[in-house]
Amino acid sequence: MSNLARNPKQIGNLIRQARKERSLSQAQLGEKTGLRQATISQIETGNPAATMETILAVLAVLDLEFRIVRRSKGTAAAIEDIF
Repeated sequence: MSNLARNPKQIGNLIRQARKERSLSQAQLGEKTGLRQATISQIETGNPAATMETILAVLAVLDLEFRIVRRSKGTAAAIEDIF
């Protein structure tokens, strides 16, 4: 899975997609991360109050990683695909 996220809502959407691909409910993901289901829901809806530590814990359980790369300067059509 190689996707681009530039804001909390996009991060949440990618996390939701990865969770569903693994056939996990929010409650199950919460159990695996030690977080409440409500916290998982907030992350998936793009609540910007989630801490980096919390996001990284969720990514680890989903077998995903966080990368920092230079911002791409693609075409308008490619950028629209992100949203």
